[in-house]
Amino acid sequence: MKRKGPADLFEFERSLLLRGISCIAGVDEAGRGPLAGPVLAAAVVLPAEWITGSLPGELRGLTDSKQLTAPQRDGFFAALTHSDQVQYALGSSDVECIDQFNILQGTYRAMRQALSQLRPPPMHVLVDGRFVPALPFPQTPLVKGDARSYSIAAASVLAKVTRDRIMIDLDRRYPVYGFAEHKGYATPRHLAALAQFGPCPCHRHSFAPIKASFRDLF
Repeated sequence: MKRKGPADLFEFERSLLLRGISCIAGVDEAGRGPLAGPVLAAAVVLPAEWITGSLPGELRGLTDSKQLTAPQRDGFFAALTHSDQVQYALGSSDVECIDQFNILQGTYRAMRQALSQLRPPPMHVLVDGRFVPALPFPQTPLVKGDARSYSIAAASVLAKVTRDRIMIDLDRRYPVYGFAEHKGYATPRHLAALAQFGPCPCHRHSFAPIKASFRDLF
């Protein structure tokens, strides 16, 4: 049996370039699952020279942010944000938006916000996951896209690192919950702190178990 070669993480971008589509954005989010904090989205446009050639050395190994260590993510974040060849923008939905509209709509809003800030606007968007409604650009949804496209992988790193830093700042304001450690996810320590102290203003009151705890209380 013939072995498969390494995955081509510019496959989708290169296909679009061949069709004359030169400004291609990858978009991804971070923070859909946690019980606290905003949901972040990032949109990234990598230069056509990289797509037709290769990534610069400092970005070799770029992939889905969940597969990277924190130091690796920080290194890629710095390389991407300090490059004058990379266009990027960030969007977010806060806890109030998430509680009012739900996390899925909050995620879509953050993605649209990030994409709307790109100049020039993208000609096509590679989206991690499912189709995003009301996106004002042609799109290609890619399930597990952060491991299939460098543009989406770059967006995943920017979104993840930015959100993690926000949660570290929130940890300084609300130290009893351990946000710097778990970034708002439902770890045993976080759940124990919720049981002892109740939620703080940055918790998502529409999420279980916070919603359930309020129902029990009243």
